[in-house]
Amino acid sequence: MVLDGFLFVGVSLTTYPLLCFAALTEWYDAAMIRTDVLIIGSGLAALTTALHLADTLQVTIVTKKQLQDASSVWAQGGIAAVLANDDTMEAHVSDTLVAGAGLCHEDAVRFVVEHGREAIEWLVSMGVPFTTDDAQESGLHLTREGGHSARRIVHAADATGRAVQKTLSEQVRSHPNIVLLEEHIALDLITADTHVQEEKVCYGCYVLDKRSDTVKTFVASHTVLATGGAGKVYLYTTNPDVATGDGIAMAWRAGCPVVNMELIQFHPTCLYHPHAKSFLISEAVRGEGGVLRLPDGRRFMPDYDQRAELAPRDIVARAIDSEMKKHGLDCVYLDITHQSADFITQHFPNIYQRCLSLGIDMTKEPIPVVPAAHYTCGGVQIDLDGRTALDGLYAVGEVSHSGLHGANRLASNSLLECLVFGRAVAQSIQISGVYDVPVVPEWDESRVHDSDEGVLIAHDWDELRRLMWDFVGIVRSDARLERAARRLALLQEEAEEYYCRYRVSNDSIELRNLVTTAQLIVKSAQLRQESRGLHTSIDYPEMWAEAQDVVLRKTAR
Repeated sequence: MVLDGFLFVGVSLTTYPLLCFAALTEWYDAAMIRTDVLIIGSGLAALTTALHLADTLQVTIVTKKQLQDASSVWAQGGIAAVLANDDTMEAHVSDTLVAGAGLCHEDAVRFVVEHGREAIEWLVSMGVPFTTDDAQESGLHLTREGGHSARRIVHAADATGRAVQKTLSEQVRSHPNIVLLEEHIALDLITADTHVQEEKVCYGCYVLDKRSDTVKTFVASHTVLATGGAGKVYLYTTNPDVATGDGIAMAWRAGCPVVNMELIQFHPTCLYHPHAKSFLISEAVRGEGGVLRLPDGRRFMPDYDQRAELAPRDIVARAIDSEMKKHGLDCVYLDITHQSADFITQHFPNIYQRCLSLGIDMTKEPIPVVPAAHYTCGGVQIDLDGRTALDGLYAVGEVSHSGLHGANRLASNSLLECLVFGRAVAQSIQISGVYDVPVVPEWDESRVHDSDEGVLIAHDWDELRRLMWDFVGIVRSDARLERAARRLALLQEEAEEYYCRYRVSNDSIELRNLVTTAQLIVKSAQLRQESRGLHTSIDYPEMWAEAQDVVLRKTAR
């Protein structure tokens, strides 16, 4: 439909619940909320962006659970930044490029690394309680993680993400220009083609208020996707339940290109225990001397890489996967018992307490671990200002593809990316300014009804995660990918039918996004006919002579 030169295309009128066009005559009602900047998500990327904007603009944050439920809270290791006298920017750049296996965009790498110190200084100014060390010029204790050539990991004991998130959350909750709406899950972006310019424009998002079970229309001059990754597409993951690929799927449906979705990082060391839900054993345990052993006590990492346990995550994860399959093991063991009990409890208090609560004393016995889906290295294509292909739409953090991580994310670069790009997005928005958003259609669910088939969502969710783990995991093949693609096509059909027939719910929205994201992962994996970084194919064991991104673009219907 065209109105004053605008064609609203954010939601297909043939496949999604119909929109109420009578609302086009109204500029506002109780279900329509206007703001300068709409931020979707509540992790470090979202909070950083919001706090850099809020002194000059009105910011609204919507998050589908509580503020503390973001993936950032789970980050244990720390934030990589060049702070030590014996470290250099070039070394950090080089380590990132090596880990990225030729796919990093060097301009993005340098941009992030060069802004590392100021990002840490900003967090310190906000009151983040980092672990200190008077011997360091910066006054901060620095640890080392896999793939890094120097100690450059700033941390708050072994719960850095929680400390950072708690500090910034307090700032967000008390800021007069920030409106925080928890228990709100985004459905779809509102987009328009102006017919004057070639690019499309984003005007906001439809959002389900889970408390009142109503869909609200949020309109904004600028919309920021900070929804995190898609770890829940896999059966085993270190990610919290909110990591369902929402921002990636919404951006894809709105017409944004996505890049390198096949590059899913599997963290090598997730605690293996029936009652330990996705508990991560930090990279820093290996950084402080932890070694990986088989049940008979034999150390195996030196057989795979000269850096042994300090090799990048993709190498360590594949090595563990190989040993488990070779010997028919349920897990391997991470051993740091050669360190003193005082050292372990001081450096890893949270990991120690969690393991102890499950009957594992890491000061006396090794920790059982397995690889698990951990980080989405691909995502929505952005530039160095965080801009997507849609005017007015930005993406920051794990939802995005900035080019920083390449084919394998270097440990502790992720939180740094959130900080640096969060500030960059805020600066770009401030330069652009705000404008009057045109009238947009409201959501209309008059032609749908309540569901009595919730079991269908539960079944499809379970099948999706199992088939992705079995067929699109650490090691892949053409046959496995083809089988996954066929079944995902059926799941996509079922998810869309359910979405269109019944009133939207948190579960139906997440299932739809998970299926879309899984299809993007599989399609990208089929196109990358090589083995590079996080993508290992038994059919294509060699690397292409020239490193190339896999870019998917949505074709017009």
